[in-house]
Amino acid sequence: MPTGPGLDRPVLSPRSRPGGLWARASGGSALWWRSDWGLVVAALGLSLVGALLVYSATRHQSGTAYLVRHLFNTAVGVVLAAAVTRTGYQWLRAAAPWLYLVSVAGLVLVLTPVGSTVNGSHSWILLPGGFSVQPSEFAKAALCLGMAIILGERIDREGRPDGRDLLVAVVVAAVPIGLVLVQPDLGSALVLGALAFGVIAVAGTPKRWLAAAVALVAAAVVVALTTPVLSDYQRDRLTAFANPQADPQGIGYQTRQVRIAIGSGGWQGQGLFEGRQTQGGFIPYQQTDFVFSVAGEELGFLGAAGLLLLLGFVVLRAVLVAARAQDAFGRLLASGVAVWFLFQVFENVGMNLGVTPVTGLPLPFLSYGGSSMFACWLAIGLINNAHLAARRR
Repeated sequence: MPTGPGLDRPVLSPRSRPGGLWARASGGSALWWRSDWGLVVAALGLSLVGALLVYSATRHQSGTAYLVRHLFNTAVGVVLAAAVTRTGYQWLRAAAPWLYLVSVAGLVLVLTPVGSTVNGSHSWILLPGGFSVQPSEFAKAALCLGMAIILGERIDREGRPDGRDLLVAVVVAAVPIGLVLVQPDLGSALVLGALAFGVIAVAGTPKRWLAAAVALVAAAVVVALTTPVLSDYQRDRLTAFANPQADPQGIGYQTRQVRIAIGSGGWQGQGLFEGRQTQGGFIPYQQTDFVFSVAGEELGFLGAAGLLLLLGFVVLRAVLVAARAQDAFGRLLASGVAVWFLFQVFENVGMNLGVTPVTGLPLPFLSYGGSSMFACWLAIGLINNAHLAARRR
């Protein structure tokens, strides 16, 4: 038997080396080292700042209850993002149609007696233990996957989708948009519409088709505003946007208090937990729709602008992943997430500043809400998955 330094020691195969089981279970340490940590840290920073803002808006009425739930939602969201990151890229492509169908089934289910109405919208499924699910939030991630797989397959084969592919893509987008409008949830429907339009545009669609898509979206908004599709509660929100005095004790009061809070923040703010409007409880649902007003009042213009820059960084990272993607699926997937976040931030901040109607959209990562937080972190996982796929090639 040969002898020599080390030759009398048992040889360990890669499968039997210490830590090999963990490496296989976690996907290998290289998977996590190659991840887009700038994106992850930015999203985590936003979520943690959001926890402080939510706590500031609710601590006098509810103590630490909302803070604990927000942190719990963040932790679950990070786990979901890690699971999506760990998922194989090809498996994600194969599962995209099924995930889309599951999301549509959720939107149908919420319209049955299983669903519940909150603030005039039949958009929720109540679960035991005080938990609830809003399927329209998950539909945003599912639509990103559905649009990317439909248009991406044709682009990878022939370089440009034809009319049939675009028609299928429009139908795929129209189904969840229509179901969300029936709830009715105009804000989420607008996000889904913007997302679909962005993906179709990035896919290389001719301008005449894009113009037709804009006309369809405009027609849908007109129908929503001129027919009983919207609830009285949501119609009051739109009326108050045009004339805050039309509902001085309801939405008009709320939007007026939000503007007072943001305007009183000045450059540096009144200090965390020191805002007069926020601590006085003058703004209903401030921890959800109007969490940006907490930042504006207590952190001031500089703090609120810093949050917008961080949100912009997340959108920029998604755009860069789309630009570097090696296939159409990854490019369209990341583009859809970028448009989703960009439009939702614009709409939420706009309604806080009084430049867009109040549609009940949360601010990504910052607003309180489990479904919104989970969906946003799922999107982070999707972007990171596309990022890793590009780096492996």
